Formats: sequence, C-alpha cells, structure tokens
Amino acid sequence: MQLRHTLLTALFGLSTLAAASASAETIRIAIGTQDTTINCATGGLLIRELKLLDKYLPHDGKYKDAQYDIQWKNFTSGAPLTNEMVAGKLDIGSMADFPGSFNGAAFQKAGRKSLFITVLSGSTSGSGNGIVVPKDSPVQSLSELKGKTISVPFASTAHGMLLRAVKDQGWDPDKDVNIITQAPEVAGSALQSNKIDAHADFVPFAELFPHRGFARKIFDGSQADTPTFHGSLVDADYAKKYPEIVIAYLRAAIEANRLIAAEPEKYSELIAKVTGIEAEVNYLFHGPLGLQTRDFTWKPEYRQAVKTSIATLKAMKRTETDLDADAFIDDQYIRAAYKQSGLDYDEQLKNYAKSPLNAKDALTGKVITDPRRLGQIWVQGEPLVRHYATLQSALGEARKLEQAGRKIRTVYAHDRETGLKLLAADAWYVQAKGETSAFLLKDSARDWAVKNGGKVLDFAAAKAAAL
Repeated sequence: MQLRHTLLTALFGLSTLAAASASAETIRIAIGTQDTTINCATGGLLIRELKLLDKYLPHDGKYKDAQYDIQWKNFTSGAPLTNEMVAGKLDIGSMADFPGSFNGAAFQKAGRKSLFITVLSGSTSGSGNGIVVPKDSPVQSLSELKGKTISVPFASTAHGMLLRAVKDQGWDPDKDVNIITQAPEVAGSALQSNKIDAHADFVPFAELFPHRGFARKIFDGSQADTPTFHGSLVDADYAKKYPEIVIAYLRAAIEANRLIAAEPEKYSELIAKVTGIEAEVNYLFHGPLGLQTRDFTWKPEYRQAVKTSIATLKAMKRTETDLDADAFIDDQYIRAAYKQSGLDYDEQLKNYAKSPLNAKDALTGKVITDPRRLGQIWVQGEPLVRHYATLQSALGEARKLEQAGRKIRTVYAHDRETGLKLLAADAWYVQAKGETSAFLLKDSARDWAVKNGGKVLDFAAAKAAAL
C-alpha cells in the first residue's frame, strides 16, 4: 500500500512538472517586415521601434507562465520573406496583395496553409504603385513607352499593375514593350544613367525617386483602376495554436495606426530615421489625405485584389495554384482585435474616407472645410506641416518663404481631377479663372487649360504666378 502511494505521488509529481513545463514554454514570435515599404509601417517598423507588441501579449490562462521570444527580420520585398515563412523561420509577415497571393500558393505547394489576416494600408483605386521615367525624358505618359524598356521588380504588386496597364493600352507585354526585372535599388541607378526608359514600382519608389530629383512620375496605379494594398499574413498552424498572440499582434498594429494618425510628422521622422526614406515622402503617404489610406478592414475591393492577383499569377505561369481567395482571407483575428480595442469593425468596413484633415489655414487661422483645393508646406526647422485652404495661397507663400531665405522641405498639392496627393515640385499647373489647379499629368493640365482659358505652368512658374 505504501509502495502504491509512493508511485502515485511520483506520477502525480511528474504530471505536475510536465504541466508546469508546458505552461512555462518559450513561445517564438518571428515577424518578417518590409521597413522600406513604408505603408507596412503599422504592421512592423512602428510596432518594433515602439515596443507595442509587449503591451498586448497574453499572460493569463495557458500563457500564465509563458516566455516570449520576439524575433524581427527585415526584407526589401515579399518573395524572400515568403521563402522564410514557408521554411518555418517566420510566423507572421507583411507584403502586398500580389506577393501575398504567391505566399498562399507557396504554402499550398508545400502542403501547408497561410492566412491573409489583415490589410494595413492601400488604395481601392490603385494608388501607391506607379511608373517613373528619367527626369529629363521627353516621355509624359505611358502611351509613349511602346517599344521601350521598362523595368519592374518581378512578382511584385507593381509587376501586376504594369501588366494590367500594358494590357489596357492594347499592347502585347511580350512584343510591344521590353519588360525586365530590376530591384528598386538597381533601378534608381539605371534611371540616373538613362539605361532604362521607365521603371514601375511599389510604395514608395514612384514618389521617392522624383523627390530625390532624378525621375518624374508619369503614371499612377489609380489610372489602371485596380485596387492594391499591403497587409499581414500568418502561418495557419501558428494561428490555430496561438490565436491570442495573433490578436495581440493586430492590437499592436491598431495602436501604431492610432499613433501615426495623431502625429504623422513625428512618426514620419521616425520612419525616416530607421529606413533612410525621407520624412517628406513618408508624410505623403501617412499624413492627412495621404496617397494611400491606412485601413485594416477587408473591403470588397481588397478581396477582389487578392482574386485578381491569383489570376495574374496563373496567367504569368508563376504558379499552378488553385488557391481559394475566400478561404485564404481570414478576418476573424482582425475582428477580434477590433473588438478587444473597443472599435467597431463593421463601421470601419463601410468607411472609405482618407485620413482626415483637421487643420486651420496658416494665413487666416480659419478652419479648412474644403480639402480639394488644399496646399501644404513643410518648412525646414518646423516640426509640423503648414496647411493652406487654397493651392494658390500655398504656392505664393512658398515663394515668399524662399525669397526670405527659408528652406522648404517640400510642398504638397492635390490633383484637380482625381484628388491624388502630389509632390508639388513634380506636378503641372493651370491658372484659370482666378484659381490655380494641380495635375499629375501634363496632358491633363493641357486639357484643363484649353477648356478653362488658362496655360500650363511648371512648379517654378506656378509659384511666381501665385504672387
């Protein structure tokens, strides 16, 4: 009897030890980021730099004694990030719709599954992807690139945009244009040495290269009218085992979004510090009325973007996948994160508005009520961007500041017809009927000038005329 009691006590002790060991396990959270793809910032860079994930990781229930091993690894594109996810080296990763679909197909080929769990930032019309030409190129529109060499990072969301844009021109992508693969780092040098006629790329390079002065943007992804976004994926097995950790990650992303919405200049500077991508370009995307909208909800347009990407992958013969977009996209985790954060997911799902502008005119002090004619100036040495109710007053003030010896970091304008936020130095302008209007495309400015009795101006001429 005594022996039996001793054995039972020993067995109970072993089972208790095993349970304690299980609850005290070290759980890896390996996250792949794309820091230089700045619209992924709320899913990676900001969470990491501000240590937001630690705030939301569970420490009760089955996680009572858990230890967390948080690992971060940065990538310049989605393809190598996918390779490491499939290899089991990463649990969560952020990328665009096109490489994200490739991620799902790669997992499927390996006999496993990944899930697209959230959008981070995107455009239901397609802004963010774009095509640039060398600064001094005579080319003003995509239609002038027939027979020319266009580079693009293959298997990127920009690649998908380029193929669709070429198709819309009625061209054969294998015969009418010479499409070659180039990473943005290589393409920048190629543009400067005129070794390529044009380059198509994803966020932020179609804006970054013009901002750095060696390229001009001639095509915005919205012209192809094809939704695009960047979002986050997770290994499905990991999500099934640790759903609370996935939700914690998404809650951290939601907080990152709240912080950058409240202080876009401050966090644009932080992104610049980490990536080397100028704060002016970061603000172009993340500031009010930005080029893209930070939005974590699965709007129908973003679901369609995944379906289109899967179809494009098949057409390119990149994969033979039968990936089901409806099963691949899983919104249960982001819905739970919204609920735990006290937010209404379904309400946001219906909201298509850009990040709002709540500002007063820098000259009059009056609240700006019509953002369609907005002009903005970021003056060197000033922490906040100045807002002006009219583009004409912004351009005139920019000219006065320059004459006074002040250095201007950048000026922002909005396309008269599309509302697209622009780097004003690379836009075209028309002064007509006492109003100044900005346009991305010279042809659009020319048409407006003919219809409204004005003339087309470049940035310098528009500033002088505004005075």
